[in-house]
Amino acid sequence: MDELLASVMAAIAEVLFEAVFEIVCVGGASFLIRAISKLFKAISHVNPVATTFVLGMLGVLVGFLSVAAYPHPFVHPSRLHGVSVIASPLITGLAMFKLGRLLRRHGRRVMPIESFGYGFVFAFAMALVRFLMLK
Repeated sequence: MDELLASVMAAIAEVLFEAVFEIVCVGGASFLIRAISKLFKAISHVNPVATTFVLGMLGVLVGFLSVAAYPHPFVHPSRLHGVSVIASPLITGLAMFKLGRLLRRHGRRVMPIESFGYGFVFAFAMALVRFLMLK
């Protein structure tokens, strides 16, 4: 029973640490996209397929950079290792959805990454790279 509880606690810790890290990275990407979009003010319509591909590749790049900077898992992998590949991007997507909704409420322009789907794609690509490289 103690092993099961420890395993579940480790899985929860893994998901939460990965989610916090992904939220910070997605927030940084959102900041950079916002800064770059000011240079290109003519961005009026965004192709969803191209945006998904670009944000996925950006997530892969950030995943590789994070592994290069810190080549160890944040939390010792649990028996449920791999749960964070799905759970933490879901949490990150939800956080980006909430951020986008908050920005809309205050009349601010919302970037594509500040939505659930695009935030999830970025975080999933990043989590998948970290998972595959840090087995």
